[in-house]
Amino acid sequence: MITYADSENAANIAFLGPAGTYCDEAARRFAKRMGATDATLLPCPSFGRVFDAVEHGRVEYGVVALENSIEGPVNATLDSFAERNESAILGEEIVDIHHCLVMNAAARPEDVKLIASHPQALAQCRKFLEATLPGVPIRTAASTAGAARMAADDAAVAAIANARAAEITGTVVYRRGIEDHPGDQTNFALIARRGHSAVFTGEGPMKTSLALYLRGDRPGALQMILSEFAYAGINLTKIQSRPTKRRLGEYMFFIDIDGSLDDEDVQVALDCLRLKLRAVKILGCYPKAAN
Repeated sequence: MITYADSENAANIAFLGPAGTYCDEAARRFAKRMGATDATLLPCPSFGRVFDAVEHGRVEYGVVALENSIEGPVNATLDSFAERNESAILGEEIVDIHHCLVMNAAARPEDVKLIASHPQALAQCRKFLEATLPGVPIRTAASTAGAARMAADDAAVAAIANARAAEITGTVVYRRGIEDHPGDQTNFALIARRGHSAVFTGEGPMKTSLALYLRGDRPGALQMILSEFAYAGINLTKIQSRPTKRRLGEYMFFIDIDGSLDDEDVQVALDCLRLKLRAVKILGCYPKAAN
C-alpha cells in the first residue's frame, strides 16, 4: 500500500505535493514499476525541494516534471539540473493530463471571483478560461492539488486540478477535460543521487539526457554541437536552450539523444564535445518511455 509521509525520515519518494497532483500520479506509477507496493511518498512544496530531499539523502528517489506537450519545458526543473550536480535521471513516465474545473461544494459558477492553479495548468487551459470565465482574476498556486485545497476552503475560488485532487479535497468537478488541446501530456523524471544503480533494465530502447555548456558565444557553436551527433549517426529527440544566468545572452543547451552511454558512437560524440565545450554533463541514461 502506498502511503504519504508525515516526516522526511519515513519517506522514500519525494514529489511535488500535496497528494493529488499529476506529479503524485507519476510517483505512484514509478513506485509500481519498481515493485515498491509499500512505498511512502513525501509531498514537497516545489521541485527544488524535491531535489533537496534527494541530494541530502532524506529520500532515495524524487519525481520532477520535465516537459509538457503544450507549454514545453518546465524551467524550474531544467534550472535545477543546470545548477546542481548530485542528481541523475533513472527513468521517465509520460502522464496524460486531463484538467478539471473544480469548485467548493457549496459554490455556483457565478460565485467564482478567483481562479487558482499551477502556472503550467493555467497556461494549458487558457482558451477555456477566456471563453468560460472571462475577466475573472487568476492566482498561481504551487500545485494543482494545492489550488484544489484553496477552492475547498473558499467558495469564491475555482481551481484547475485533476479529478483525484477534487476527490481528496472534497471539491466538486464542475467541468472535465478543459485543457485546450487533446493529447495533453507531461513527461516526468525519476531522479536519485548520482551513482545510484539502474532501476529499470530491459524495458526497451535507451535515451541519454545531456546538459552542454559553451566556452563562449560564437558563430556556429550550435551547429558544431549538432554536427558531432550527425557525424556519429545519433538521433536528437530534444534540444532546448536556457540562459546560464552568468550574463545576458549566454546560453546552455539541454539535449536528449537516442542511445546509451555504452554505445561506441555515443562515447565518441561525447568525447569530441568535451574537447570543444566548457562542460558536458550527463543528466541520465535510461529507458525511453512509450507515448
